[in-house]
Amino acid sequence: MKTCLVAVADGTEELEAVAVIDTLRRAGVQVTVASVGGRQVTCSRGVTLVADALISACAQQRFDAIVLPGGLPGAEHLRDSAELTDLLRRQHAEGRLLAAICASPAVVLQHHGLIGARHATCYPGCEKTLENADATGAAVVVDGPCITSRGPGTALPFALALVRGLCGEASASKVAAGMLTPAH
Repeated sequence: MKTCLVAVADGTEELEAVAVIDTLRRAGVQVTVASVGGRQVTCSRGVTLVADALISACAQQRFDAIVLPGGLPGAEHLRDSAELTDLLRRQHAEGRLLAAICASPAVVLQHHGLIGARHATCYPGCEKTLENADATGAAVVVDGPCITSRGPGTALPFALALVRGLCGEASASKVAAGMLTPAH
């Protein structure tokens, strides 16, 4: 079974987090929602999420994918977590999937040098910090083990790209059909 850590913090964009969590679980991925703060997180629009674990409990685990929802100040809290940063650096060094949406590609991944020259996209206005921002108009960008996306409106295509990257095209198509949404 594939595994995925979805990191959350106060100020996380709830639509991005929940779309990813739900879609990956529909595909049979074992998702761990880990908070860099307390177990209860107040998201950017006031929705409360309860994390499965604190990031400290996940620090020594390996995941097939790590996903960073956006939202501010959520992305900044993710960026500032030393334990999450260590997990992200190890994930990157081992060539395993890193994914981020909205502000997180720029605020977290690029800040910590985890995108480099890869093609990426992010929320409009954040792209000035991306090293290779020529793909920023795309809803979802997949470049090797890095998947990025623009924001709340692209959360479902982003989540399906994650399913595709972890479980294959057939699984992504099956999940998309069950959700009555196009697979691409």
